[in-house]
Amino acid sequence: MTDAQSIVAVVLVCVATALFSVYGLRPGRATSDFYVASRAVSPLRNASAIGGEYLSAASFLGIAGLVLAYGADMLWFGVGYTAGYLVLLAFVAAPLRRSGAYTVPDFAEARLESTGVRRLTALLVVLTGWLYLLPQLQGAGLTLRTVTAAPLWVGPVVVTIVVVIIVASGGMRSVTFVQAFQYWLKLTALAVPVVFLLLAWRADGAPWPGADTPPRFREATTVSVQQAVRVRVDEPVTVTVRGSLDGQRLDDARVRLRPGDHRIGEDTHLGFPAGADVPHPVGQEPLDGSDWARPLSGTSHPVYGTYSLLIATLLGTMGLPHVIVRYYTNPDGAAARRTTWAVLWLLAAFYVLPPVYGALARVYTPELLMTGRTDAAVLLLPTRLVGGTVGTLLGTLVTAGAFAAFLSTASGLTISVAGVLSQEVEHIRAGIRARVKRRATPAGRPHRGDRWAQPRGEGRAYVLRLRLAGMAAAAVPCVLSLFVVHRPAADVVGLAFAVAASSFSPLLLLGIWWRGLTPQGAAAGLLVGGGTTMGAVAVTIAAQPSGGWLGTVLSRPGAWSVPLAFAVMIGTSLLTRRRIPPGTARALVRLHAPESLILPRRPGSATETAHDEP
Repeated sequence: MTDAQSIVAVVLVCVATALFSVYGLRPGRATSDFYVASRAVSPLRNASAIGGEYLSAASFLGIAGLVLAYGADMLWFGVGYTAGYLVLLAFVAAPLRRSGAYTVPDFAEARLESTGVRRLTALLVVLTGWLYLLPQLQGAGLTLRTVTAAPLWVGPVVVTIVVVIIVASGGMRSVTFVQAFQYWLKLTALAVPVVFLLLAWRADGAPWPGADTPPRFREATTVSVQQAVRVRVDEPVTVTVRGSLDGQRLDDARVRLRPGDHRIGEDTHLGFPAGADVPHPVGQEPLDGSDWARPLSGTSHPVYGTYSLLIATLLGTMGLPHVIVRYYTNPDGAAARRTTWAVLWLLAAFYVLPPVYGALARVYTPELLMTGRTDAAVLLLPTRLVGGTVGTLLGTLVTAGAFAAFLSTASGLTISVAGVLSQEVEHIRAGIRARVKRRATPAGRPHRGDRWAQPRGEGRAYVLRLRLAGMAAAAVPCVLSLFVVHRPAADVVGLAFAVAASSFSPLLLLGIWWRGLTPQGAAAGLLVGGGTTMGAVAVTIAAQPSGGWLGTVLSRPGAWSVPLAFAVMIGTSLLTRRRIPPGTARALVRLHAPESLILPRRPGSATETAHDEP
């Protein structure tokens, strides 16, 4: 694929995204337009939008890369990502929609009548959103670097600019149109090339990476190392080097690599002969074909790691801020359930595709194991396996789909984080005004009214705050992505799922289904569950702990952090059972009563559709 074609693909996706964003505009600029698209999104369109924002860089690029490196153990990612919606359907979707809230912090304050819990929830939403944004932006940098040789910072900057335009133009309504379009683009971008890839694989004799040998080059291959890496060579091999090797500058020199560790500098090209074993990064032992194809053998402590991953993905889905906010856009609880059913089918259709790319990459692009850029497998396979004009066109389509993945997920995350940031600014200002008023009128305290009602905003000033919050929500992770060490996208997203499962999942499940939850219990569970998981995430990303139990427990925290969060939240609530909010019974009736029993909206109320006021 030429640089020009890749640039055209990226530009077309950005232009199409902008056009759909404009199409999603409407003359009104009410608060609900920006937050929840006026609660008027149909189930199919909402399901497509959820698929668009949920299928992130981890799904489009990351799963194939992990299957390439670790084999059958990584198939659980797609299973967990999809099955999480079953839990969401059964326990959360309809009650959460009936709550009438705009954000998770709104729900927390209304259910528990606590500003402190609201603030803590808002902080975790922002941190989780930024953590989830990191692999999207880094994936954009990797994509543009792979197909155009552009610097790594270009991708994050381009995605951030486009996302800010989308969010500032029309909020959730515009984002909905964009994400629905991008789901179908991503599905097409993987489904069409995979047909040609399988035909080419069959014509090549259908080789399977199941031999009891480490990965090998099937033909003479030149490996481009774009970032410095230390690799281990197990068998001696003679290579041609142009660049830096073990601290020496070489220009097309033939070098004998002896067994041991070697340092390869940035922008170095190495030519390997056919049949040579693929060197592997230091600390990452290669899997032979039999281990790669056998479940529970590809990673250290695989049983713990697998169950921890499943817990995080099954329970983390309901706590992801950009997923939760989607259920506030449905007209009612029944529509929320229909949306979830549709999402299950859309995700199932998508997740059968990435493992095929990972298996083919094991045969045709094994050099990615050496450079650590396994996320690039989907991008390279069309030109490597099909070749010619058809391969170039398929590669262009895949590039467009990858960029759509970054834009759609980044848009959803940005609008959800921006909503929380702007809401918190408004609530802080409202609190200051209330304190000033109480000082002026000490005889009484102003009535706070219905806690489920939403803020009305302040016209243009309110919209301006949301737009500024959108810029901040996108700019911070953009800057971080330039300095944080790059890790496989699916790994980082898995950590974000673990944070959500350890904080928002207990809050939502207990808040919806247990009347005994207290503000003190919720705050303790959020602090312990979310705090310990964020600590594990920070150590994993910054220090990159080695293998063994310590590294496994830190990189896959769900198996211990989720039970800990539930235990702390329940235990503290039992100890403070006298502090149950007085409006708990009324709140639970609102969450669980059928829509037919809820009165229609009042004319001129803050909420915009029926069933939003009790």
